[in-house]
Amino acid sequence: MFGHNWKKEIFTIPNLMSLFRILLIPVYISIYVHATEPKHYLIAGFILSVSCLTDWVDGRIARRFGQITTLGKILDPVADKATQFSLLLCLAVRYRVLIYLLIPFAAKEIFQLIAGTMALKKGKMLDGALLAGKICTVILFLSLIFLVLFPDLPDGSVSMIVLIDGIFLLCSFVTYFLAYFGKTPKIRNISP
Repeated sequence: MFGHNWKKEIFTIPNLMSLFRILLIPVYISIYVHATEPKHYLIAGFILSVSCLTDWVDGRIARRFGQITTLGKILDPVADKATQFSLLLCLAVRYRVLIYLLIPFAAKEIFQLIAGTMALKKGKMLDGALLAGKICTVILFLSLIFLVLFPDLPDGSVSMIVLIDGIFLLCSFVTYFLAYFGKTPKIRNISP
């Protein structure tokens, strides 16, 4: 996985930004769980926005400055998924209907983990996130941050958000399934 210049492979700006996003998770959880005033929800939303912005910036830096690494291709989605999962769990305490979003989210992530592990064992992996996965991530983050910022939304509005997110998760799942096992799989050999 790492060549002779392993420090350059690990200590890139995008990889450090992904690690930063992972470190923001307990900060967000602590603020959200202990929130009692609107300003607390704003702070939690701000932290999540910083995480999303960092996710967008790290990808641009990686492509612009040739810092795309195998570790980064693994670390970036791990940071995304860990943030999304913790966010979903926190919000599910307030909005029980979000439990129904955890099921397709978990199914998609478990599938990607198993399929990705099987591909890695064969010396292959996806080149990066698929467009449907990127769109799903953006929609999920935006809608969940919205729920953080507005903690007293009516049940009908929350159910509509869950339905929309569920549709995007399902589309993303199908796209990744086809990428791994479709007629024209999109996995590639890992370069030596």
